[in-house]
This record gives sequence, structure tokens and C-alpha cells, in this order.
Amino acid sequence: MTSSSTVAHGFPHLDTVRSAVTALYRRLSPDGVARFGSSVPPADVAFADTDDLHLGAQRVARAMVQHLGLPDARMIVSFRGMEHAASVELAAGPEYFIELNDRFRTHRRDIGAALAHEVTHVLLHRLGLAFPGTRANEILTDTVTTYLGAGWLLLDAYREDAHSSQKLGYLTPEEFGYVLAKRAVLFDEDPSIWFTSPQAYTAYTKGLAMARRDAQQPPLAAAGWAGRRRYARERRCAQERPGAASGTPYGFENGRGGLRVSFPCPTCHQRIRIPVRGRVRARCGLCRTVLECDT
Repeated sequence: MTSSSTVAHGFPHLDTVRSAVTALYRRLSPDGVARFGSSVPPADVAFADTDDLHLGAQRVARAMVQHLGLPDARMIVSFRGMEHAASVELAAGPEYFIELNDRFRTHRRDIGAALAHEVTHVLLHRLGLAFPGTRANEILTDTVTTYLGAGWLLLDAYREDAHSSQKLGYLTPEEFGYVLAKRAVLFDEDPSIWFTSPQAYTAYTKGLAMARRDAQQPPLAAAGWAGRRRYARERRCAQERPGAASGTPYGFENGRGGLRVSFPCPTCHQRIRIPVRGRVRARCGLCRTVLECDT
């Protein structure tokens, strides 16, 4: 896990984030994801300056283990000088060794965020879920941490002012906000009430706006007027020139059954293919979300 004093913004990793959400649903199933309907409460990761450093870190690590459903995983937490924010030794278990950067000795409020990421590494290791390449795998870890209810801590660790800045993890603040918003819609949750960082709240609102746009793309019935007009134009082009690329999130294809449209599910981003025949109701085969569409 990395920490950075130079904070990148925007959505440069959005494709990988969406692929990570799809991979999570494929590995856990919708029922498996549903088991994480409650986020880690702030009380479970509270860390006062008067708390014993090592005992407090062990307590927070246990809270993460319990939240992520790793009952037989024992985390041994230590501190040392290192380049990265934290690291974990992924052995066969049942003990896992987590090292935290020495700076967390005096930045205890962020220990929960660092441990959330590292314990999620253990979860993904046990699930056998990984992406090729270090950076993509770390983005997967940040995304899963957030989607399963512990990543609000990572976004809350983002702080920035005119003189200094701090961010944990590989996602940008806005991307953390995007994944949090996806989770918030799924579980009817408002994570912003837990933020202590005003910059985290701003990033969350930007991520929320992006997440809402996912649910307003044609052929979804909630699409706006401009999107519907472009969709109709692209549909006419596809009927006249089969196989024509549209350059949009949705695409058309002609088959024996007539024209079909494919588009990403706004929940899990698995692509859905349905016939073009006006108002239809579609159900995602991966996450089981029922979608109202106007094809």
C-alpha cells in the first residue's frame, strides 16, 4: 500500500475499478456481496492517543478480520521505517504479518485505513482473486476494500490544504468516492456522515455524481433527453449499417433475432444484451439487478 503527498484527481483508473467490481460479483456472487451490508462502524476503529500503540493496532486489525469474515486469520502488526504506508506477508496462514510505516505511530487516526487495505489483501489471497500486474492488483484491493464496507476509512484519510496533502491507496479520492457511492446505492447507506475530512466529503460528492451517470445511460429508462436522442440516432445508424461502432458505452449488433443492444449493468458492470423492442425490463445475470430499459 502506498501513501502520497502528491494527490492525483479525477477518474484515470475507472475501467479497472469497474472490472474489479465485476470480478468481485463473479467470485462472491450477489448473496456473498450482500453479507457485507453494514460498513465498519467508526467506533470499531477509533484510536485515541492514550491507547497502547500495539494493543490498539491489534484491536483494529481484529475488527477488520471480523468484518471481512476471516475468523481464523490472526494478524500480527508491527511498525518500522519503510517507503510504503504498509505491507502484508501473504503466506498460508493462519498468522499474517502486517507492517505499518513508523509514521502511523503519530498518525493513529489512519491506522484503520491502512489495516483495512492490508486485511483485504488477505481476503483476496484466500479467495484466489487477483489482477495481473502490481498496480491493477492494488486497484482491485482498494475497490474491494471500499465495496465491502471498509474503504470509507481510506477516503477519510485523504486530507489536503495549501501546505500539505495526504492520501492512502492507489485510487484517486474521486474514485474512492465513486466506489463508495456504488455501495451506498446498493445498501441504502450514507457513508458521508462518518467523514472527518472535508476534502473526503467533496471527493465523495464527485464520485456520487459519476455513479449516478452510470444509471442514466441509454438504454436505461432513466436516461436524459440528450442521451435518448443520441441513442435513437445510433440505433438508426446500426439498422442501416450493421456492425457500425458507436463509440458509446452501449453497442448494437444484428443477429438472426434482429437488432440487439448491449450495455454495462450500472451495478456490477457486466454487459447485458437485450432485443431492441421498445420498453423492456431486463435482469442482470450476474448481480440480479432488475433494470427498466427503453431500447
